[in-house]
Order: sequence, then structure tokens, then C-alpha cells
Amino acid sequence: MKTDKMNPKVDQFLSKAKNWKEEYEKLRNIILECEVTEEFKWGKPCYTFNKKNVVLIHGFKDYCALLFHKGALLKDPHGMLIQQTENVQAARQLRFTNVENITAVETMIKDYVDEAIEVEKAGLEVEFKKEFEIPEELQNKFDEMPLLKTAFEELTPGRQRAYILHFSQAKQSKTRVSRIEKYTQHILNGKGLND
Repeated sequence: MKTDKMNPKVDQFLSKAKNWKEEYEKLRNIILECEVTEEFKWGKPCYTFNKKNVVLIHGFKDYCALLFHKGALLKDPHGMLIQQTENVQAARQLRFTNVENITAVETMIKDYVDEAIEVEKAGLEVEFKKEFEIPEELQNKFDEMPLLKTAFEELTPGRQRAYILHFSQAKQSKTRVSRIEKYTQHILNGKGLND
């Protein structure tokens, strides 16, 4: 591991970690042997190549994971990559529950990171499915408030998709209308669903 590549913000994050501390440190050491820059984004250790996000270390209740930002483009010869939810289009995870799991596949982890770097070197992009159908209730609100439509179109595709999914998942029209009303100001303020 190259200590000159270590980011002090990640050191601080690790010193405060209550769960998965050993696992995070092991994953960090493996990743730092690859051709990446260690950064700290979204409150997590993030590894980049030429300023492009390659992989992120994060933890959940039952597991910690490496999140490959363009994991959908990786070949995954070992069948280890997991799509977190059906709505996630680009990212894929490698999940771990202890240090032994990580140590057992250390070489494979490096292979996945190296392949993710090659994806960036090649300039490959994930082709996203064209966005979901806008619910009728949201379209009505856009017609009523053109400023809302403009603000919505200025959101990132991911934020737009999150709103559309949230609104569409309601079974009843009145619930969809209620959700749209609740988040109208959020959208006008340029914020995402969870901001």
C-alpha cells in the first residue's frame, strides 16, 4: 500500500468508524495498491481515476461493500457483483461480512478494481434506460406550474428518476397528488428526494 496516496479525511473516517472498521481498512489497503486516487465523497472513502469515480467503500447493517460506479460494465467472471435494487442501472456491489471474506478474494477484488479503471481509461459509459413515464398527476402539475417543469428538468437524471419512481409507486391518484404536493418546493429548490 502506498501511504502517500492516503487521504487524511479517510483516516479520520476510519478512526470514527463503529462498524466494519477492520473490513474498511482491509478494503482500503487492497484498493490503494491499484492505480487510483483516494478521495472522500458522500461521507465515504471514494477512489477515482483521472477524477472519475471508480469505487466507493460503504457499510450497511448486515454487510460492508465496494460499490463500483459503472459496475454494470464489468464482466463479472466470478458472478460476485450485486445489483443493489432493480432500479439501480449502473452501480454494482461486492459485499462482505468479515475480514476473512475479503482476504479470501483479495486478488479478485484487485481484478475488479483494475477492470473498473480500464472502463474509465476507455471512456465507457453506462447506457441508461430512457427515463420512466411521467405520471399523469405530475404532468398536470407541470402544466399548472411551468416553473416546476423547468426546475424538474434541471435536476440530475438520477434525481428525476427517484422522484418519478416515488410518485409512480403510489397506487391511488390522490396519494400521487399528495406526494407531488409534498415535494414541489424541494424540486423548485433543486433538491433531490432525499436531500
